[in-house]
Amino acid sequence: MSRLRSGQRRDQIVRMAASNGLASVEELSAKLGVTPSTIRRDLALLTAQGKLARTYGGALSLEPHPEASLRQRLGEAYAAKQAIAAWAAAQIVPGESVLLDAGSTTAALAQLLTDVSGLSVSTIGLTALEVLAEAEEIEVVLLGGRLRTLSQSFVGPVTESALERMSFDRAFMGADGVRADRGINEKDLEQTRLKELMMSRADHVYVLAHGAKLGQAPFHAWAVMPPRWTLVTDDSAPLAELASFRARGISVVVVDPPAPDPH
Repeated sequence: MSRLRSGQRRDQIVRMAASNGLASVEELSAKLGVTPSTIRRDLALLTAQGKLARTYGGALSLEPHPEASLRQRLGEAYAAKQAIAAWAAAQIVPGESVLLDAGSTTAALAQLLTDVSGLSVSTIGLTALEVLAEAEEIEVVLLGGRLRTLSQSFVGPVTESALERMSFDRAFMGADGVRADRGINEKDLEQTRLKELMMSRADHVYVLAHGAKLGQAPFHAWAVMPPRWTLVTDDSAPLAELASFRARGISVVVVDPPAPDPH
């Protein structure tokens, strides 16, 4: 890679720390093509400027990472999300009880379930609810609570209380980021607590995440995963990330989005 100017390199360091949660001196040195001593000087300057917090061996971003609204996410990786949703829909058997997380991919899954009869679908997401509202052959349950406007989802003790009285055949989860070693990454602890409870109530757990979300940690709250779960992603996922999930015994499904129409 071409050598960056010092200012560009420091901006890149901040972006990498925000994206991956924690950046080590060795990782930054290798990726930016400069010596570890140069990286240490950069980190010292960025810390003095209040952009990073030094940690043992690396740095943590202090710059707030904006949480995208659900409306902003609906158009991202559209083909990948549709392909992931189609695979997920094919796993569902009529008569099952299904739990849908909030998010754009689970909303795409909800759309594919509208013609399936005999399902019970529970959700914390307003978008999935709107999709399923007129599906006459589906029992729809909204797990109410406090509305998070950005994610168009319900969270909090009311939602948790409802979940504690229910069980599901399958739970389909969304994520802001997902890592093999840490689990699902979300904006705040209330979200991660809720996701852990959702996953604990289901016999089969699927995390629906397109390739760009693998290995990412835009925030600092984590949902601990159950012993067995399935990652469903698309063919844009980095091979090294896929290998890290498989190495931990996590079931990985990679779907192929349809090729774009040349016309």
